[in-house]
Amino acid sequence: MKILIDMGHPGHVHLFKNFIWEMEKRGYEIKITARDKEVTKELLNKYNIPYELVGKPSPGKLNLIKEWIYRDYNIYMIAKEFNPDLLLGVLNPVTAHVGKLLNKPTITFTDTEHAKFAKKITFPFLDVICTPSCYREHAGKKQICYNGYHELAYLHPNYFTPNPAVLTELGIIEDDPFIVIRFVSWDASHDVGHHGILDKIGLVKELEKYGRVLITSEGALPPELEKYKIKVSPEKLHDLLYYATLYIGEGATTASECAVLGTHAIYVNTLRLGYTDEEEEKYDLLYTFSNPETIETDVLKKATELLEDPELKAKGKKKREKLLEEKIDVTAFMVDFIENYPESVSKYH
Repeated sequence: MKILIDMGHPGHVHLFKNFIWEMEKRGYEIKITARDKEVTKELLNKYNIPYELVGKPSPGKLNLIKEWIYRDYNIYMIAKEFNPDLLLGVLNPVTAHVGKLLNKPTITFTDTEHAKFAKKITFPFLDVICTPSCYREHAGKKQICYNGYHELAYLHPNYFTPNPAVLTELGIIEDDPFIVIRFVSWDASHDVGHHGILDKIGLVKELEKYGRVLITSEGALPPELEKYKIKVSPEKLHDLLYYATLYIGEGATTASECAVLGTHAIYVNTLRLGYTDEEEEKYDLLYTFSNPETIETDVLKKATELLEDPELKAKGKKKREKLLEEKIDVTAFMVDFIENYPESVSKYH
């Protein structure tokens, strides 16, 4: 079997990396195309995964559409030569369009209900839509649900063992309290009209009372916060999150990563998602604040409540045990479903 996978975002590298290595071990041929977005290239290089670049993002919805058309053409030409048996992506309109043009089956993975525009131009062209069981929308007969989260494809203990070496790089001792904050760029098509933390400086000053504050940011920071910004290799970020006392951020993926690592996470975003809601309601590891009028005060109040608990880290790791008992190894599901496709559809329906 020959499989083409398009990486539209750095998170997709993490989602697919163990699947790629396992399938290659089994003798399958994998072709990777990648969008030149943030640290996607850096991650692929770090993991020694060969790839072909097919597009670069520019701000604005019109530019995004232009880029999709450009990527459609590039991936079509690559796929025509490679002749895959199957195309994979994450809510990826390009693989969906190319698969339809070449009459090849296309499977997409998605956990983002509010990406309405991307769904409109992707779902009609797909053969299978794989979603977590907590996905709040019904996607029709094409939908296959699995009892897990994207983040369990790479942070499940079968694949991830935390390495404390990253703490040494940052001058942190393992028991030192520290808070990781992540600010996103807010340039995705589904981010329009939404926001997260506005008073960044005020939040950081308050959190400093409880431990060292480390910031990772997709965009520029106010000059007053530059000294908090960390430069950690992207493949080491998960190690850092595992050892963190608390995470506060505007990105749902990183918040969910923390939850499955047993680190309490405060997700600050006016957009809500099925998987972050489940990690809050079922496992008490993640807390979403989405009311634009009270976000600032709500976040600080919750952060203070959590940080004043001396057993916070230990409690988080205990909650993680329950989560891992109840959820599946998502990479194992991906391998089984795709290796046995299309017969596997009836197994998982």
